[in-house]
Amino acid sequence: MQNLLDPAILFFVFGVLAGLVKSNLEIPPQISRFLALYLLMALGLKGGFALAQSGLTGQVASSLACAVLLALMVPAIGYQVLKRFVSPFDAVAVAATYGSVSAVTFITAVQYLETNGLAFGGHMAAAMALMESPAIIMAVVLANALRKKAAMPAVVALGNSAAVLRTTGPAGSGTSLGKILHESFTDGAQLLLLGAMLVGILSGDAGKTAMNPFTGDLFKGMLAFFLLDMGLMAARNIPEVKGKSPWMVAYAVVGPLVHASLALGLGAMAGLTAGDTGLLMVLAASASYIAVPAVLRYAVPEASPSLYFGMSLGITFPLNILLGIPAYMAIAHAVIVP
Repeated sequence: MQNLLDPAILFFVFGVLAGLVKSNLEIPPQISRFLALYLLMALGLKGGFALAQSGLTGQVASSLACAVLLALMVPAIGYQVLKRFVSPFDAVAVAATYGSVSAVTFITAVQYLETNGLAFGGHMAAAMALMESPAIIMAVVLANALRKKAAMPAVVALGNSAAVLRTTGPAGSGTSLGKILHESFTDGAQLLLLGAMLVGILSGDAGKTAMNPFTGDLFKGMLAFFLLDMGLMAARNIPEVKGKSPWMVAYAVVGPLVHASLALGLGAMAGLTAGDTGLLMVLAASASYIAVPAVLRYAVPEASPSLYFGMSLGITFPLNILLGIPAYMAIAHAVIVP
């Protein structure tokens, strides 16, 4: 309940309500883009300052290894489940969306920990960056494999002879994995996060003191402003889910819980702290609504954007912001023994 009374969360709720009543309230796209870049830069600096103090420890290495493993497991498992309910291309797109991460959900979780005085490692920002691209790569590989399979000629036996039917798709069609890899790893937002983290590591305590007004005093207000915009966007995407398979709606709710459970198990086995495990659960339970959908529109054009975008932003994102983050943190701190 305390989380729902946080000003940033209340602004998110206000944005959802304003969107549902079809208010003309909106945040200009340029302002929204600036807010996103600010939050990523501030998060990267915070992570860098923390890493400058702790150094590369076994705990850091374990956290990053768990993050990479989850980034591979979640989309792989998701695809196997989803292809039973929707077309293979839609299954690929939704699995990739839920296999990647939401930076805003993670940033909100970090703010939750800081507000409640709960310890966590700044290196988890690097874990977030590592978890973004594997799902995109997997989606491109799977989509190209599906296209090749569809383009193969079908052979039917006719007595002692065989007839070759025409192909069902254009041979050689597909998306260049190299192009997707280049765009994934040179994406401006991700580069800014990693670059800010490097600046934080190099500048250390002196940089932390100098940048405190930027990374500390302004952060809460900027997050509230951005969550207002996210609330407006979420409200506009709720109708996109209408008419979709109830199994997909169920996946948007239950899937994140399963993914968070996987993260909890990995965190416990790897000996991570409660704070780091909670953040790992948040990352695993989140779904991308910016980076991955933007790539999928041209990497997997056969999939329906209203499905994967509506599910992630219209259902999963609000649930995580309002209920998921405090629940994951409470579970992590109850299960992980200090």
